[in-house]
Amino acid sequence: MFILKLGARRQINFNFQTPTFIKNLALFSKQNLRRVPDDDTLAYYYSRLNPSEFDDLRRLMINELVRKKCLVKERLFGYYLVAIDGTGHLVYKRRHCPYCLTKKKRGKVLYYYHQVVEAKLVTAHGFALSMATEFVENRKSGQKKQDCELKAFYRLVARLKHLYPQLSICLLLDALYANEQVIKICENNHWHYLITFKQGSLPETYAEYEALKKISKGNAAPYCYHEVPQFYYWMNDLNYKFKDQYRVNVLECRERNEKKQGKRWTRYLWLTNYRIGYENFHYLANQGGRLRWKEENEGFNSQKNGGYNLEHTYCYDSVAMKNFYLLLQLAHFISQLMEKGSLLRAIKKSLGSIRNIARRLLEELRCFIFTPEEATQAIAKRFQIRFDTS
Repeated sequence: MFILKLGARRQINFNFQTPTFIKNLALFSKQNLRRVPDDDTLAYYYSRLNPSEFDDLRRLMINELVRKKCLVKERLFGYYLVAIDGTGHLVYKRRHCPYCLTKKKRGKVLYYYHQVVEAKLVTAHGFALSMATEFVENRKSGQKKQDCELKAFYRLVARLKHLYPQLSICLLLDALYANEQVIKICENNHWHYLITFKQGSLPETYAEYEALKKISKGNAAPYCYHEVPQFYYWMNDLNYKFKDQYRVNVLECRERNEKKQGKRWTRYLWLTNYRIGYENFHYLANQGGRLRWKEENEGFNSQKNGGYNLEHTYCYDSVAMKNFYLLLQLAHFISQLMEKGSLLRAIKKSLGSIRNIARRLLEELRCFIFTPEEATQAIAKRFQIRFDTS
C-alpha cells in the first residue's frame, strides 16, 4: 500500500483483489494465497501487534547498510549523521483517544492532535532513513502537564543508544535541543552534535561568543560553496555551567545566495563539540549542520506530499495507528533504496516522476503474471546495485 503510494487503506480492496495480483503476491511471499486480506483484516491485526516489534526490523536494515559500507562515504569525519526532529501526524476536531494532545486557547480546546519525534540517518545525496521513532502522547489520564517533543527526545535517544550501541553518531538538532541536558547525553554516549544555536537558547554562551568574536581576529575565513560566497567565524572552548567538565564550540556561517535571497546575507549558527579549525570549518557547516533539513525535506515532506499520505488516518485504533505509521517509515526506507539505486536509472528517464514508477509497478502486479521460473532465474543471477550520488 505505501510503496505503491495508494494513499488509503481502503484502496487495498479496490486494487489488490485481482487474480493476477493474488498469484504474484503468493509467488513473492511464498504463501498459498487464495485472496489478499482486506483492509479491515489488516487493521484488526495491527491493533494487536506491539509497535516495538518494528524496532529490530529497522535496526537490521540500518546495520545491513552499515556492514556493507553502502553509506561510508556519507559520514562526517567518521560519524553517521542522524537528524532528530518532530512533526505533526494527525489532527482531530474531537478527542480521538486518551493519549491525544490538546491545543488550547484561553482555556478552550481548539483541536486534538498526535505528534511524533523521528530519528533519521541523513546524507548529502538525499537519503533520510528512519532509525527510531518516539510518539508524543499523554500516557496517563488526568496528567497535569502534557507530553512534549523534548520529553520524547530523551526517550528516543535512550532507545537509539540501545538499538545502535556501537554506531558512531553525530546528532543534527534544532534550537529546541540547545540545553545542558542534551549536551551531557551526547558527551556520555560519545556522540558528536551540531545544534542550531540561537540567542534565547543559551543566552550567556551566546553573549560570550559575540564578545569574543569582536576581539578575536584569527578565527575567521572566507569560502565559496557551489559559487555561493560564504564567510565563517568560530570560537572554541566556550564554557557554560559545566564546571569545566564540558566545553562547547560555536560555528557561524554567513552566505549570500543571490538566486534565493538576493544581496541579503543569511546567517547560520551552530553549537558543536567538534573542535573547529581552518581544515574543517566548511565541512562542518555544508556537509554537517545544514543537512538537518534533509529530514524535513526528503523525510517528512516526501511522506506528506509524495504519495505516502502521512497525515491520513489509516486506522482510528491507537495501537494500529502507530503500526501503520511505522509501516510507512519502512516503506519509505525501501522506496529510497529503490529510487536511488542504479537499476531504476533508465526507468526514471523513460517514466519521469517517482509516482509514475509506483503506478507502473502497480499495473504490472495487477496485469502481468510472473512465473516461478522467472523469479528463480532473477534471484539466481548475481548483480550489484549502486546508489546514484550524482
